[in-house]
Amino acid sequence: MQRAIEIAARGEGRVSPNPLVGAVIVKNGRVIGEGAHERCGDLHAERNALKDCQARGEDPFGATIYVTLEPCCHQGRQPPCTSAILEAGIARVVVGAGDPNPQVAGKGIRILRDAGIKVETGCMEHECRRLARIFLHYVETGHPLVVLKYAMTMDGKIAAYTGESKWITGKKARAHVHRVRNRCKAIMVGLGTVLADDPMLNARFESAVDPIRIVCDSHLRTPLDAKVVTTAREIPTILATCEKDSSRQAPYLETGCEVLCVAEKGGRVDLADLVMKLGRRGVDSVLIEGGGTLAWAAAEAGIVDLVYAYIAPKILGGKTAKTPVEGQGFSTPGMGLQLADVRVTRLGEDILIESEVLKRVHGNR
Repeated sequence: MQRAIEIAARGEGRVSPNPLVGAVIVKNGRVIGEGAHERCGDLHAERNALKDCQARGEDPFGATIYVTLEPCCHQGRQPPCTSAILEAGIARVVVGAGDPNPQVAGKGIRILRDAGIKVETGCMEHECRRLARIFLHYVETGHPLVVLKYAMTMDGKIAAYTGESKWITGKKARAHVHRVRNRCKAIMVGLGTVLADDPMLNARFESAVDPIRIVCDSHLRTPLDAKVVTTAREIPTILATCEKDSSRQAPYLETGCEVLCVAEKGGRVDLADLVMKLGRRGVDSVLIEGGGTLAWAAAEAGIVDLVYAYIAPKILGGKTAKTPVEGQGFSTPGMGLQLADVRVTRLGEDILIESEVLKRVHGNR
């Protein structure tokens, strides 16, 4: 199952709205086939693993297949994987996590068992759910999985007191950020980040898929010569705004940007309304990379599901130096976002701390 989880990464950035899934077929103590769902519309992991068996000249009859997510049993862009498993004569199926999709939701397992196949469930379930958490969250809630990401020093600064922020972390950590961008359907920043850094907000490595770029711009003040605007016909760009004046919107529409009107809250874009609208249009994941103002707004709105904190072994100091989450802040420690399921990864000299948000205090989701 660990191998199935590893190869599932082949589909990162390309399978949405489907889940990342990996499959490994074992017979007589040998791996005879493996496969992943690599692109939406292409073969699912189980069928790719069976195809790999054929390419290797191996017979899967009587074998065991390990699959990270319950095999599908409905006709979509591809035929049901349960049928492929039955036709191949697989004798045993080991499943990592169940599929909450109403078209599956235990039906795939039941079909296999009814056909006499031995099915075991819950193998490395936590790890398999982590692998497919974008899909699982979206299916279960209808909202995109929202990841808050920031890079800071060991004393909690995202820039020096001068505003200089390049670079807080090293090359390995920055490369990992681009991998995360590739996994997410969209990336979100505030107007302040566009004005300060004029970022491209793309995923910079070979074969990467660029996320949809979303700028929270309450009153449409994004410069028309900003990179996210001038490249909007190459990489989709959404300006989320409260500005309804069509004459103010027109210049951006002419460049290829989409202007998305959302509700206003406290004079700014209502992030809860924005996330709801994004979910309705099929955006299953959003990476927030804005500064401390947007990070606080997201925390206060209760929309954050995961936190990715990249921490560099540096001390910057400075009373006025910016921190990852600014704004007013929560009034007591007990009111803050409660984090759980902490995972620590070494990236060169830097470390990444991943945490799930356990408790949302102010959100209405």
